[in-house]
Amino acid sequence: MIRAFHRWPGLLALALLTVLSLSGAALSVFPAAERLTAPQAEADLSVARLADRIQSVYPGVEQIRRAPSGRIVAYWFDQDTPGAAVIDPATGAGVASADPNQVQRWLTRLHRSLFLGDGGRLAMAAGAAAMLLLTFTGTALVLRRVGGWRQWFARLRGPLAGRIHVEIARITVIGLALSSATALWMTASTFDLLPDGGASSAFPTEVSGQTGAAPGQIALLQQTPVAELRTLNFPYPGDASDVFTLTTDRGTGYLDQGTGAQLAWADQTGWQRVSETIYMLHTGQGAAALGLLLGLMALGIPAMGATGVLIWYAGQRNRPRIPGNQPAARAETIVLVGSETGSTWGFAATLHAALTQAGHRVHVGAMSGFAPHRYTRARQVLVLAATYGDGAAPASAKGFLELLSERAPLPEARLAVLGFGDRSFPAYCAFAKAVDQTAREKGWPALLPFDTVDRQSPQDFARWGRALGQALDLDLDLSHRPVLPATQALTLLSRRDYGAEVQAPTAILRFALPKVTRWQRLTGTGFARFKAGDLIGILPNGSPVARLYSLASARRDGFLEIVVRRQPGGLASCQLTALAPGDTVTAFLRSNPGFRPGRGRAPLILIGAGTGIAPLAGFIRRNSSRRPIHLFFGMRDPESDFFYDTEMPDWRADGKLTRLVTAVSRASRPHYVQDALRGDAAQVAQLIRDGARVMVCGGRDMAAGVSEALAEILAPTGLTPATLKAEGRYVEDVY
Repeated sequence: MIRAFHRWPGLLALALLTVLSLSGAALSVFPAAERLTAPQAEADLSVARLADRIQSVYPGVEQIRRAPSGRIVAYWFDQDTPGAAVIDPATGAGVASADPNQVQRWLTRLHRSLFLGDGGRLAMAAGAAAMLLLTFTGTALVLRRVGGWRQWFARLRGPLAGRIHVEIARITVIGLALSSATALWMTASTFDLLPDGGASSAFPTEVSGQTGAAPGQIALLQQTPVAELRTLNFPYPGDASDVFTLTTDRGTGYLDQGTGAQLAWADQTGWQRVSETIYMLHTGQGAAALGLLLGLMALGIPAMGATGVLIWYAGQRNRPRIPGNQPAARAETIVLVGSETGSTWGFAATLHAALTQAGHRVHVGAMSGFAPHRYTRARQVLVLAATYGDGAAPASAKGFLELLSERAPLPEARLAVLGFGDRSFPAYCAFAKAVDQTAREKGWPALLPFDTVDRQSPQDFARWGRALGQALDLDLDLSHRPVLPATQALTLLSRRDYGAEVQAPTAILRFALPKVTRWQRLTGTGFARFKAGDLIGILPNGSPVARLYSLASARRDGFLEIVVRRQPGGLASCQLTALAPGDTVTAFLRSNPGFRPGRGRAPLILIGAGTGIAPLAGFIRRNSSRRPIHLFFGMRDPESDFFYDTEMPDWRADGKLTRLVTAVSRASRPHYVQDALRGDAAQVAQLIRDGARVMVCGGRDMAAGVSEALAEILAPTGLTPATLKAEGRYVEDVY
């Protein structure tokens, strides 16, 4: 519900909000410019002395007005000809024209009313109301994503557009709420929807009848500093019943023009002070620095609008139309989808097509529409659920857990839950796990054990599909074909072969950098920017399904490098390990920001086995700052598959690698990386206590063993791998 209240006002009011923000940002410059260019009065200058100076230059002066910026303007008549000028308070003489800035007037009319009068004012007020609603709903969504106020500025992960959107929101939300709320107040005041709240003294009925008192001789004017002045109106020449009218920050009073006596005074009311404060906060008049800050924040609106549209479009684009989707009441298989960006819907479409081809009647729907009473013929319910932020429900699964808790399990339907996520996130598939646990507690019979798909892996999905086929007694082939980015041809420069002696043929493949267009350099697309740990997708000949490999190099290295082990029957690995220098492959780049060493001097503990060394080697290669790096590397035989064996001594000599600990699994006494960690437990624990970051890359079993070993090592310290993950100090790239 909150997401809907955030999405639709933002999309519908985007153009109006863009005009409001850009014009408001431009207007915020004028108070600061006026403050810098206007001559300022001395700190101890009184209104009396200022009035005397101006009157000596302009005898026919009628009014002196001081703006919140400190600019002083005098208005006078000279032989029935009106005049006005910006005054230098040191001399009382005019130094610049007082005519309004035409650009500022044009922008003000645009900002207030779109040049449409009262109707335009109401339209702009509606835009401000939409902006205020967006700040509240956006704040709620950010809190949900990061896990509370204390995590407001926690590091973000996920698609670039979403990260930019939230980063801008976190910085600008207070300013945007302030600007929109004050805009609504000012609109209400313009249309007399607020009480007046003013208190003014009545014009004096009795005066001395005398004239000719010089401003410099009037006590109240002598006591009033120019810094408090708003306006000073002079009495009309020849009218003995008229008076001086003085308005300051404190209130308004009347002074006898003959004796200088104070005839009446009214202090400014609290309501007036509130109104003026709100005017200052909105316009920046009297608070130029704040105005510039709010103007800069307003520029975030077009950027958030653009990224918001991209987020919405990505969700729409990635949610496919599912032909032949059966009504829920007729389907024997119900597929429920929880997706944030829309990618999980693509997997649901693949599952629907495969089951339909196998003769099943299948209904695919959103988890938020869960309605067991409609599933009258259902024999199995398959839940495909992504996770939003720190374990929250994604967009299409809002309210599902509550519904699941309230509904009794279907007597004839078995349940299987498949989670989609990224193992580098601390809350990996947390929402899907919560769904599975709740279902078990409610007594839903399980069709399959809980399983996960890491980073939209087609291989993980196909593996789960084979298990589903066995459970349903079907020959089920889930060949998911995600929408791939634009590809480029990569040319192999060189290769180094390992592992033949231990029946694990592996190659380090180095490719030339492809040509990059100017647009790609500007936008960072294609192969314009990449770092070690990012992923390269290889499209093998004869298959539309890409295979992802971790990069062992960065753009600045001048080449692309991966480590590939030939898998029996593996299409991509067999083709890659058969390449000769000069051969080409079709590839694309996928960023992997969750698996980066991060900045700073905190030690790194890198743990990898086999081809998992690839990104870790890239981190060491780029360690020009000589950050302490401790590498735990598992291999089968140092004579056969000691990858980067020639580089390791050089990296150590250069200070890029602090320490190397190897584990050999094909020795007389098999030794794995988790065993190496236990053997070095004291130093590992001390490094982690000192703030070290742990990075693990390799197979699932190895990663599980490492996590178990670290849990044992850290037990005396009170830390756990889960705690380190929550702090961003334990990340995995597991396949």
